[in-house]
Parts: sequence; C-alpha cells; structure tokens
Amino acid sequence: MTGRRPSCQGAHMAAADWVPGLKAVSTYRPAWLPKDVIAGIVLTTLLVPQGMAYAELAGLPAITGLYTSVLCLLGYAVFGPSRVLVLGPDSSLGPMIAAVILPIVASDGDPAKAIALASMLGLLVGVFMTAAGVLKLGFIADLLSHPTQLGYVNGLALTILIGQLPKLFGFSVDGDGLIEETTGFIRGVAAGETVPAALAVGAGGLLVILLLRRFLPKIPGILIAVAGGILAVVVLGLTDDGVDVVGPLPQGFPPFTVPTVSWSDLGLLAAGALGITLVSVTDTISTASAFAERTGQEVRGNQEMIGIGTANLAAGLFQGFPVSTSGSRTAVAFTAGARSQLTGVVGAGAITLMLVFVPGLLKDLPQPMLAAVVIAASLSLADPAGLRRLWRQRRIEFGLAVAAFLGVALLGVLPGIAVAVALSVLNVFRRVWWPYQAVLGRAEGVDGYHDLREYPGAERIPGLVMFRFDAPLIFANARTFREEIRRLAHADPAPRWILVAAEPITDVDTTAADMLEDLDEELNAAGISLVFAEMKSPVRTKIDRYGLTRTIDPAHFYPTIEEAVAAYRMISSLPEEPAT
Repeated sequence: MTGRRPSCQGAHMAAADWVPGLKAVSTYRPAWLPKDVIAGIVLTTLLVPQGMAYAELAGLPAITGLYTSVLCLLGYAVFGPSRVLVLGPDSSLGPMIAAVILPIVASDGDPAKAIALASMLGLLVGVFMTAAGVLKLGFIADLLSHPTQLGYVNGLALTILIGQLPKLFGFSVDGDGLIEETTGFIRGVAAGETVPAALAVGAGGLLVILLLRRFLPKIPGILIAVAGGILAVVVLGLTDDGVDVVGPLPQGFPPFTVPTVSWSDLGLLAAGALGITLVSVTDTISTASAFAERTGQEVRGNQEMIGIGTANLAAGLFQGFPVSTSGSRTAVAFTAGARSQLTGVVGAGAITLMLVFVPGLLKDLPQPMLAAVVIAASLSLADPAGLRRLWRQRRIEFGLAVAAFLGVALLGVLPGIAVAVALSVLNVFRRVWWPYQAVLGRAEGVDGYHDLREYPGAERIPGLVMFRFDAPLIFANARTFREEIRRLAHADPAPRWILVAAEPITDVDTTAADMLEDLDEELNAAGISLVFAEMKSPVRTKIDRYGLTRTIDPAHFYPTIEEAVAAYRMISSLPEEPAT
C-alpha cells in the first residue's frame, strides 16, 4: 500500500496539471465562496447584454451569445489555469466571425445555417487552439508585433464603430467593407432614414455607459443603460415609434448539437479559424500576463491555449461560436472580488436560470441599445494614444501600425489580420536583412570603442578599420555584410586589417560561411587581413566545423577588441595605446 502512494500522488499531480479545475477544487478556500458568488452575480449583469450584442455583431441571433457565454465559462473553469480570467463572446472576434460566415449564408440568409457555420468555426478554433497548447506552440502569439497589433486593433475599432452606427440610428445598411458601410450610413442619414426614438435610446444608452465608465467605473453602466432602455420601451411604447427590440428568447438550455456543414465551406471556415486562433492567443496571453501580475500567478501560456480551446469546443457543441479572453469582463470580476473560476461558474448558472425560468426578461431590450454596447466596446479597443506614442518613438514602426490599420479598414478584417502578420514577419526579416552597422573608434574619456556616428571625433588607428555588424550572419544579410566590407577595403588609403567586432553576431550559417571564405581570399589578395574579436564560443565552434580556418588565419580570432588592437599595433610597429 505504502509503495503505491507516490505513484497515485504523481498521477493526481499530472492530472491536475492538465485539468487545473481539479486542483482548484482541492485547494478551494471556503472564505472565498461569498466573494466568488457576489462577483459572479455582478459579472452576469455584463455577460448577458454583451453576449447578446456581440452575437449580433457576429451576424448571429442574440440568444447564441448567451449559449456561448454559459458553455465557454464552464469549459474554461475545468481546463483553464488562471483563477480570474473571464471568457466569452468578444468584440474583436465578432467582425472576424461575421467575415467568415456571412458571405456563405448571404444568398439565403438562413439563421440556422449561420449558427451551424459559427458552431463549426468554434470547433475548429477549439481544435487548433488545443493542438497548439498540447504541442507547446505558444510562441505563435509573437507573430503579431505590438505596432502591427496596435494598428490592427485600431482598424478593427473603426470597422466596428462604423458598422454599428446604422443600427444605433434605427436603420440598416447593405454594404461590404468600411467604405461602403460609411457611404451607406451617410446616404441613409441624408435620406431621412433615421428613427428618432431609436437614436434617442441608443445615444442615451451610449452616453450613460461612457460617463459611468469614466467617472464612476464601479457602477455597472451597461446594466443601468440596458435596464433604462427596456423601461423606456415598455413605458413609452417605443416599438410603435419604430424601435426594434430583441423579442422573446427561446426557453431552456441548448441541446448538444454537432454542426454539419458542406465540405466546400470547410476550407473557408478553417482559414478563418486560423486567423481567429491567432488573435485569440495573442489577446489571451497579453490579458493573462496583465492579471497574473496582480494575482501573483505565473502565466502558463500553453495551458491557457488548452483552456481556451476547450471553451471553444464546448461552445461549438451547444450552438455557440468562437470566444476569447475578455479584459473588460475579467476586470469587472476581479474588482468585484473574484477569487477563483467559481465566479464564472456562478455567472454561467445565473444565465442558465434566466433562460430556463424567465426567457422573456429581455424581450423588450431595444436593438439600438445593443449597438450602444458594441460601440462602447469598440471605443475601449481603440488606442490612438498608442499610435501617437509610436510616432514620437519610432517612425518606421508607426508606419507598420498605419499599414496594419489600413489593411483592416480597406481590405477587411480577415485580410487585415493576414496583412498584420505579414508585416510583423517582414519587419523581423528587414532587421536581419539590413541590420545596424558601425565603424568604431576610441573616444576620448570613454572606455572601449564606440560608433563614429555618435562620436565623430573618435580616434581611428591608421591602417585598422573596426567594424560592427549587429545581427546574426545568415543567408539574408551575407551580401550586405560582404558589400560593406568591400566598401571599407576600397578606402584610400586601404586598411591593413579589417577587425570585425563580432560580439553581436550570434550565428553564422553555411551561406554566410561560404561568403566569408571567398571574401577572405579576396581581401588576402589585396593585402588585407580579415580579423575577428569577441566572437561567441558557439559561433566560433561553427566556424571551425565549417573549415573556415583553412583560409582565415586561426590567429586572427581574439577574445577582446583590446587584444586585437594591441596585436595590430605590435605588427605595425605602432606605439602602445595610452591607458584611459
């Protein structure tokens, strides 16, 4: 018996690593219960209107947002590692979901088909996300650099805002893309299609949400706006004035449903699911990191992906759609005192009770109010201050952000994410292709050797050029390195040594090795020696393995620049350098 305990304990610990919900139950403190319950109830007041609003943003019936909220919260509570993260329908994913499913159902506008497509999309996102977590592919979140992510999010915020304005004004626009929707909205307003009562309800609700968020953030502004909108519809009879309402919701919990779609649609859904997965992973890792600092938890990126993947799988099997982490809902739960994922479970339970016992509670919720909720979310997504900061800090990265912004605004949400990823990758490649290069000299009163651009008066030793190349030396930049060395070699008078300060060179691949061999022979024929200093041991090992020391003198590798300079002074009969 005693011999088997460690094995059982080890199995339990392994299970807890894969299923964090088991550990959460075993370590739960009774003192947390009142706080989790209260936080769950507070969270529900946000989950319900946002879930319905984001469902319609995705082109789906409002009820699917509630189904999605319930199942994703339960799925993450079992497999998610964070104690406080809250999942659900997300404003940033809504347009992406719509961009995938609406073109497929546009011909007949069948809501049942749209739900099936969205559910399959959720399942695909769940599979991709879970597989990425199991295979430890958390690094894919790095495919979106901060500047491109900033541009993408601002473009998305503008797209959402413009798309919701007609609904706020009480009419609809048939347009594809930001430009068509903008012109359609302007034409609608100019043609007198605005419903005054709808605009009053929507604009009033938006004002309440924004003012309370700004000045009284602890008061649930969305709940107050939604309750006020319902009250206005009931008391003033606004439906008679042309205000559209949500209408009765189906009663009960959604059945377990395996969505069926045609094989011809599966390819489009898979492509969309990849984009949604990337955005969701990036958003989740950044949100998890922010709240981990507050709670003292460690971010487990791969397990986060498994948790989010499971949440998407659960939602997809119960008429739901893809979900992500919500920073705003997580902040509400955290501020309300949430201590564990029981908060989300309480929220899911409260929504379920509403669906089972009082499905008509929200039937008079005005559609313009849902538009106000989405517009408020889009305004919180936007970060113009971040763009201004990039403009001041680094213009080229500001340009990347603007390009990503235009990609979303002009090409659409899914092409926009492809543009953002491509720009991020190309920016990395650009930095490797054209790295920073410098010629060094000895500046008076400063230790070491420094860039002549920063110290134009720095002393240069006759016949010696010290050159620094700030990147790994690989196929992409081998030509750049060679051409710069050739330029230095053709100076008048020509140098005797070209000393490469190799500390920033973290790698040399075979293409670069062949280039160095040819370059050294070329320089030797001109009476110039190619010399290296401060080369890292792993790189020097590769140099030896490539056989480069057949042409490059093994004695021309020095541990420090100072030793290389001293050796050059000795063979050139120059006086020793004075100590600084």
